[in-house]
Amino acid sequence: MLRSSSRLLYITRRTIPLIRNSSSSSISLFDSAKPFLDSHRTRSLPFSTTGGQISRSEHSMAATSSAPKSIYDFTVKDAKGSDVDLSTYKGKVLLIVNVASQCGLTNSNYTELAQLYQKYKDHGFEILAFPCNQFGNQEPGSNEEIVAFACTRFKAEYPIFDKVDVNGDKAAPIYKFLRSSKGGLFGDGIKWNFAKFLIDKEGNVVDRYAPTTSPLSIEKDLKKLLGVSA
Repeated sequence: MLRSSSRLLYITRRTIPLIRNSSSSSISLFDSAKPFLDSHRTRSLPFSTTGGQISRSEHSMAATSSAPKSIYDFTVKDAKGSDVDLSTYKGKVLLIVNVASQCGLTNSNYTELAQLYQKYKDHGFEILAFPCNQFGNQEPGSNEEIVAFACTRFKAEYPIFDKVDVNGDKAAPIYKFLRSSKGGLFGDGIKWNFAKFLIDKEGNVVDRYAPTTSPLSIEKDLKKLLGVSA
């Protein structure tokens, strides 16, 4: 009798509760495995550096908080390859333009950009030019050639940065931010050379202009941000 009791106790401890599916003759082990699955899901959550578990909502909030809030959160390369922290332009109104040297819009845009800059540079206005060769291969030169062209032919005194992509997977982070902040008429992608983004003194993207919009035609919007009446 003692031996039988021992065998019964052993079988009871080893037996996994089985649940028969009412719609078929198969037997499910799901409920028995549920604690294991739940613990597995728990282990897949990220953990904080202090050892505490991070909830999904906290993880989402952390990702959101790290997202750039203004152009001051970006560092770009100048034409010589040196880093430029865009927070150095805090307090200024900016016009960010993707430029090209061999475009049909080159002469008019470079000419008017120089005029706009000369008129308002002493009022806290800056132009940031980013060469781009994605549209008709109309900016094929080196950074040195691009700067020499703009400065010699059009007297550009504003900074010209490293050549970048403005569309696609390899687009410069600053342009991904600009596009997401102000989409165009047919989506957020840049359509051609000389698209323009107007930035206020807090680093916010406040307006976007098509490549065919002449720089002088946005003077009214620029004066409003600068607080210039004349």
